[in-house]
Amino acid sequence: MKDLPVVVVVPEPSSGARQSAARQEPSMHLQSLGRLLALVLPLLPLSAAGAEPLRVSAIPDESPTELLRKFEPLGKYLEAAVGRPVKFTPVTDYAATVEGLAAGKLDLVWYGGFTFVQARRRTGTAIPLVQREEDARFHSKIIVSAASKAQRLQDLKGATFAFGSVSSTSGHLMPRYFLLQNGLDPDKDFAKVAYSGAHDVTAKWVEAGKVDAGALNESIWQRLLDEKKIDPTKVRVLWTTPEFHDYSWTVRGDLDPKVVEQLRAAFLALDYANPEHRKILDLQRTKKFIPTAPGNYAAIEQAARAAGLLKD
Repeated sequence: MKDLPVVVVVPEPSSGARQSAARQEPSMHLQSLGRLLALVLPLLPLSAAGAEPLRVSAIPDESPTELLRKFEPLGKYLEAAVGRPVKFTPVTDYAATVEGLAAGKLDLVWYGGFTFVQARRRTGTAIPLVQREEDARFHSKIIVSAASKAQRLQDLKGATFAFGSVSSTSGHLMPRYFLLQNGLDPDKDFAKVAYSGAHDVTAKWVEAGKVDAGALNESIWQRLLDEKKIDPTKVRVLWTTPEFHDYSWTVRGDLDPKVVEQLRAAFLALDYANPEHRKILDLQRTKKFIPTAPGNYAAIEQAARAAGLLKD
């Protein structure tokens, strides 16, 4: 007798069973998607995975549009270096950058030497990462009208004079300190002292005859000449200060150490021979960044005390 084939009969699911399976299918898909994301997300760049942005600002020593123009290509470079979005936030005054860093609302700030001293005193932990090579031997310029009869600093007695911001290193603190060292007390020997708020504004005030003389940093003075934004037939340099340490890129002390080192390495890796890097460095008005440290700004703190801008 021949073996009969075995036939397995699978009963058709009832309508209730079909509905139950349909209800389970989306849940199974979600579980699979979750497992896939768990595998893929660690492989994505931090920015794509929703990392917190690196929050950056700068002391407002130039116009907001100029600060943003200078920072945009650097910001894109830093995004690639640290693998997270970079957000630039302009501020209205120098103190806002100090308070922003102290409150943990800013991560990286472009400071002048004096503002760094203030930030370090306020936080106790602010870290200056790098400075332009020029910032290790920086100067301020004291400018006058081209028609001025002044030939030396002492000739400015009785003049009207403009500084930049009160908190500016090269636009106020160091020029004031060196004027005092040369026997001129701005508050006693000038007919009037005004504060323009920014280096480029100071230059324009002197050019327009709003004040007889003014102090600004050498880098911005040169930019104004190069870009023909100041008329050299109307304004001239009367005196250049001795050198001092000035600007730095500074981070808050409790920033992730890995990010701190990524930032430091990114700045130091900028190479003027690389055309893309050259665009960034030209806007920063330097050919290279160099390491810096808190001790480089001890002389700035001493000058601030001597000039009466720090009381304790």
